[in-house]
Amino acid sequence: MSAARVRRLTLSNFRSYRAASVRVDAQLAVLVGPNGAGKTNLIETLSFLVPGRGLRRATLDEIAFTEGDGSWAVAAELEGALGLATLGTGIEPPASEDATLTRKCRIDGEPVPSAAAFTDHVSVVWLTPAMDGLFGGPASERRRFLDRLVLAVDGTHSSRVNALERSLRSRNRLLEQPSPDPHWLDAIEHETAELAVAVAAARAETVRRLAAALARDRDPAAPFPWAGVALDGWVENALMELAATEVEDRYRASLRDNRVRDAAAGRTTDGPHLTDLDVLYGPKGIAAAQASTGEQKALLISLILAHAGLVAEMTGFAPLLLLDEVIAHLDPARRAALFDALAALSAQVWMTGADPAPFADVAARAQMFFVSPGRVATAA
Repeated sequence: MSAARVRRLTLSNFRSYRAASVRVDAQLAVLVGPNGAGKTNLIETLSFLVPGRGLRRATLDEIAFTEGDGSWAVAAELEGALGLATLGTGIEPPASEDATLTRKCRIDGEPVPSAAAFTDHVSVVWLTPAMDGLFGGPASERRRFLDRLVLAVDGTHSSRVNALERSLRSRNRLLEQPSPDPHWLDAIEHETAELAVAVAAARAETVRRLAAALARDRDPAAPFPWAGVALDGWVENALMELAATEVEDRYRASLRDNRVRDAAAGRTTDGPHLTDLDVLYGPKGIAAAQASTGEQKALLISLILAHAGLVAEMTGFAPLLLLDEVIAHLDPARRAALFDALAALSAQVWMTGADPAPFADVAARAQMFFVSPGRVATAA
């Protein structure tokens, strides 16, 4: 199985780094150092090699080095799906305090319209401590998680999701008017239904494939629990049985019928923007939200590994895998199982940890880096 490999990562004015450059020659890159040293900052740069706001969902101005000029830049020399390439992204110094910031993207030095162009070269999958509350948190977090799963195999998905959100906002503004023009409403609802079904179809297909992969690889004796996944959204589920045009018509009718209710609520009360991802903790047959904190963590790792494997299977190219502080709370048996699973996946993996001791078993085949504030160096 082929896999994306970052060979050199260069950054300037990014978070706690004025400048840094890291050369990587291994499948497993391990970043160790004290809390607050900048380990997460470093792997966050790699999360900008796909569309979106990175693994912290940061705004563009939050990323810039505090003592810099407001600009920041990241460049990764990598072996990707289309061969050797250099992907670069960042922002220029703002012209004024209230200037609109625009993220620029380049491939081999040539400008491209957006980070969606990067997805032809690489997919990136990540797991961070902020995701530990995924199953018990609001549905919006699970939708965002789901959309990242889709994005890993469909580089245009984020643009469709953004277009749907804009369309819904336009409809809501029309409904705020005392007597909205019905022709304008018909037009915006026609567009909204098309976008909604396109978004829902991509989600439904990804979850269908992921559910099948999870069922195929189910092993009750595995160190990480098996999971079940399903969508809680009538549009996505209707697409399993009906033609997309029929589902569009049904959703368009729902939007029309709900105008009075939506106007009173100040929002659109039906549609894929409210879909939830249901996750089952398989060994106990309970909803993931009802599992213990440790069980949820293990389940989340199981899902991420399954998804990374699915990306590799669907695209023929394993994604970059970013695992931030993942092994800190794993017992030795599960740590060993995770390292074995990562080796079998063949993906390039970037891992962080405050303590180098848990990485002792893989130190011989990993490239170890020591991170201190503003600096990163190959560990001796």
